[in-house]
Amino acid sequence: MKNTLLLLVIAALSITVFAQDQIPQPTQQQQPNATQEQKPAQTQQPKPEQTPQPKPEQTQTQKPEQKGDQPKAVERLQAAGTVLNEIQGAPDNGIPEEILGSAECVAVVPSMLKGGFIVGARYGRGVASCRTPKGWSAPAFFVVEGGSFGLQIGGQAIDLVMLIMNQDGMRNLLSSKFQLGADASVAAGPVGRHAEGGTDWKLRAQVLTYSRARGVFAGITLNGAVIKQDKDSTRDFYDRMVPFKTALTGEIPAPEKAYPFLSTLAKWAKTAADK
Repeated sequence: MKNTLLLLVIAALSITVFAQDQIPQPTQQQQPNATQEQKPAQTQQPKPEQTPQPKPEQTQTQKPEQKGDQPKAVERLQAAGTVLNEIQGAPDNGIPEEILGSAECVAVVPSMLKGGFIVGARYGRGVASCRTPKGWSAPAFFVVEGGSFGLQIGGQAIDLVMLIMNQDGMRNLLSSKFQLGADASVAAGPVGRHAEGGTDWKLRAQVLTYSRARGVFAGITLNGAVIKQDKDSTRDFYDRMVPFKTALTGEIPAPEKAYPFLSTLAKWAKTAADK
C-alpha cells in the first residue's frame, strides 16, 4: 500500500513538472538602455556669412575751399565786364569812341566805396589790362585808396573806370604803385559818343577817370588817390606772385577765368577803333 502511494505522488509530481514545461514563458522585450538612447541629431544652424565690411578709404581730407580772395577776384573780373557792357551799351552817355579806341590801358573798379562827412574817403579793388602786340594783357589786380576834401554828406558806391592814355601813364601803372595827381596827371574824362573836337584829351592828362553812381555816368577827379598792386588777390588768382609789369606787358598768357573781362574789353575797344 505504501508503495502504491509513493508511486502516485511521484506520478503527480512528474505531471506537474511536465505541465509547467509546456506553458510558454512571456518574452522579455529589450528595454532601451537609457545611456544608449540616441538624442535627436542637432542640426547645426548655418552661421550667417560675415561679409567683410569695406574699410573706409583713407583719402586725404580735402580742406574746404577758402572763400577768400580768389572767388572775389573772379567775381571782380565778371563785375568789371558787366560795368563796361552797361556803360558802353548807352553810347550817348558812355566813354567817347576816340578815347576808348586809343587808350593804352583800361582799369575798372566795380562798386568803389565813397563816403564820409565833409572829408570823404575812397577805397576799392579793381582790375586792369593793357594793349599788347597779341591783344589785351592778362589782368592785374589793384587797390585804389585815398581821400578827397569837399562837401560830401552820406555815402555811396560808385563804379570807377580809369583810362591810361599814353606811355607815361602806362609806365606809372607798371610801377605797381603811384599817386594820381602827383606821379600821374589825372582829369575827369569827357562823356558822349564822340569827344569834342577842341578837347586836347590826349595831352591834357595821362589818366582819364569816370564814375557811375545811381545810373549817372560822368567824369570824376581823383587827385590824391593812390593805386597799388593787390598782392593777395594776385597770388590767389595766379597761385603765385605776378608783378604788374609781367601781367600787363603780355609776358604771361591770360587764364581762361579772365575772359569775362578781357573779351568784353576787346569787343568795345575794337568797336571804338573801327569807327
